[in-house]
Amino acid sequence: MSVLVFLEVSEGKVKKTSLEAVVYARLLSAGEVHALVAGNPSNLQEAAELGAARIHRIGDSRFQHSDAAAFSEALAQLASQTGAGTMVLAKSAFTDSLVARCSVLWKAGLATNVVGLPESGFRLKRSIFTGKAFEMVSLETERKIISIRKNAAGMSASPAAGEVVDFQPQVSPAAFALKSLSVEKTSGEVLLSDAEVVVSGGRGLKGPENWSLVTDMAKVLGAATGCSKPVSDLHWRPHHEHVGQTGIKVSPNLYFAIGISGAIQHVAGISSSKVIVAINKDADAPIFKVANYGIVGDAFDIVPKLTQALREAL
Repeated sequence: MSVLVFLEVSEGKVKKTSLEAVVYARLLSAGEVHALVAGNPSNLQEAAELGAARIHRIGDSRFQHSDAAAFSEALAQLASQTGAGTMVLAKSAFTDSLVARCSVLWKAGLATNVVGLPESGFRLKRSIFTGKAFEMVSLETERKIISIRKNAAGMSASPAAGEVVDFQPQVSPAAFALKSLSVEKTSGEVLLSDAEVVVSGGRGLKGPENWSLVTDMAKVLGAATGCSKPVSDLHWRPHHEHVGQTGIKVSPNLYFAIGISGAIQHVAGISSSKVIVAINKDADAPIFKVANYGIVGDAFDIVPKLTQALREAL
């Protein structure tokens, strides 16, 4: 049975997390992988290289505004037309509002925050309590919708036809009732939610005047920058860089925690990171309990040397 993947587009490109969803869908089923996308993103061919056999493209300009009501109707229609048994979406702020609608329209069981491929009996492991625990759920419905977290499947190529065909969903006018008046976007930065590498700093850096330790390393690594909650509360860094339970939850391949003690709220926001490197002069700091690698020492001495070594190696 085929699988349908939703390709979310940002800044004219399919998001990397959505491309990972293609891999997840390919590994999930022996059937064809279909994908739905709006517009003409520049990296659409990557979906084919990762396993999408057919890409259904919506040309209707009204779909450029990420309206969940319209996309949910389009996805439900396409899933029925392609005979899909499962729908896969990468978790994001937008798809969080999309999956519940799709579940109702398509009459499908739903599992969100999924962190791996199904086990026997279609049992899925999902993250709960802001990453502090996991639970196993079973989807027993004929139709299934899975919302996956970053790094749930990884990236591996398996080229497919990638035939791009036009798709014109029959969407009710009410689906476009919500109008977007303005959109404000950051520029010149690697977004925390999409970053493969994140470099974060805490109060151990003593003040905003020392933040070059973080930004210099991030520039060398092509990384996003983050901070702990006390740092954003003190206005050393903007709130959108706050990583934690009440801030941004990240799932990078590599996370640097510099001068961060490791409060449970911060750990909840980084628990899905593949590798965590902690640098702190307090050997008893809680961050070392969750770190894969730890360096006990003064960040003002260690980080410049580490940044220089990375610069020379890269």
